[in-house]
Amino acid sequence: MGLTIGVDIGGTKVAAGVVDEDGNILKTSRVPTPQTAEGVIDGIANAVREASAEYTVDAVGIGAPGYVDDKRATVLFTPNLSWRHEPLKDRVEQRIGLPVVIENDANAAAWGEYRFGAGQGHGDVVCITLGTGLGGGIIIGGRLHRGRFGVAAEFGHIRMVPDGLLCGCGNQGCWEQYASGSALVRYARQRAAATPENAGILLGLGDGTPEGVQGKHVSSAARQGDPVAIDSFRELARWAGAGLADLASLFDPGAFIVGGGVSDEGELVLDPIRKSYRRWLVGGHWRPQAQVLAAQLGNKAGLVGAADLARQG
Repeated sequence: MGLTIGVDIGGTKVAAGVVDEDGNILKTSRVPTPQTAEGVIDGIANAVREASAEYTVDAVGIGAPGYVDDKRATVLFTPNLSWRHEPLKDRVEQRIGLPVVIENDANAAAWGEYRFGAGQGHGDVVCITLGTGLGGGIIIGGRLHRGRFGVAAEFGHIRMVPDGLLCGCGNQGCWEQYASGSALVRYARQRAAATPENAGILLGLGDGTPEGVQGKHVSSAARQGDPVAIDSFRELARWAGAGLADLASLFDPGAFIVGGGVSDEGELVLDPIRKSYRRWLVGGHWRPQAQVLAAQLGNKAGLVGAADLARQG
C-alpha cells in the first residue's frame, strides 16, 4: 500500500495528513472541530478531501477518542462527542470513497511512537499520554494489543485510590485524577493557596489568585524555579511513576514512552517519574528495568500512527 491519510480528532480541530511508508507527513489540512457529532463526521470528510487533493491515497486511518470495537469500525463510547455505538467507519467511507480504519487515538499515538519515534528498536513498549487526562497504548511482540473487545490500555481509569477523587468517568480514584495535566493544575492551585509566599512567580503569571492558575503558568513558573510549581510537577511524577511500576508488573516492557502535553517539559517531569518508578518497582534492585523515554513525535504521533495502521489494513 502506498500513501495513506491519518486523521486526528482534537477538541479544537480535526487534522488530516498524507503520510508515506516512512512516517513522513507530506501534506496536512485542518478544520475547526464542529460542535455536533454529526458535524464531526462531515469535518473528517472535508479534511481528508483537502489533504488528498494533490495525492493518490489508498486508505484512511482515524484516531478517535473513546472506546473502539474489535473490528475497528464502531466507536462504542466517547463522552465528549456523545457517540454511542457510532458506525464511524461506514459513515466516513460513504463520504470519501476510501477504505477506513478506526483506532482509539491513544493507541494510534502509541503505534506512531513505536514505529517512527522513541519506541524504535523495542519490541515491547507501553506508552502513556499525560494530557488533560491519561491515555495509553500497549505494543507486545511488535503488535498493538487491543484486547478481546478492542478497549485495552484505558490506563487513565485504573483505580489507584479506593474511594478517591471523583473522575469524569463516574468512578472514584482513577489514575488520571492524580497523574494528568488536570491534576497538575489542581496540585498547583492547592499549594499556591496554602503557601502563597512560595508561589510568587506562579501567581504572578496568572491573575494573582490560585483559581487563576492554568497549566501553562505551572510550566513556565517551574522553569523559572518557582517552588510550588516544581513541587506540583513532583507530585504528578510521583503518581505517574508509581503507576508505571504497576504496569511493569503486568507487561514487563523494554521501554515506557511518556507523551502528552505534560511531557513537553522534558526532564523536569521525566527525571522524577523515573525516580518514582524505581522507588515503587517490586524487586527493582534485582530485576532489569524498563527505560522511561520521552515521546519524540509530539502532537503528530496520533496522525502518523493512524495512517500507518490504515496501511496495514
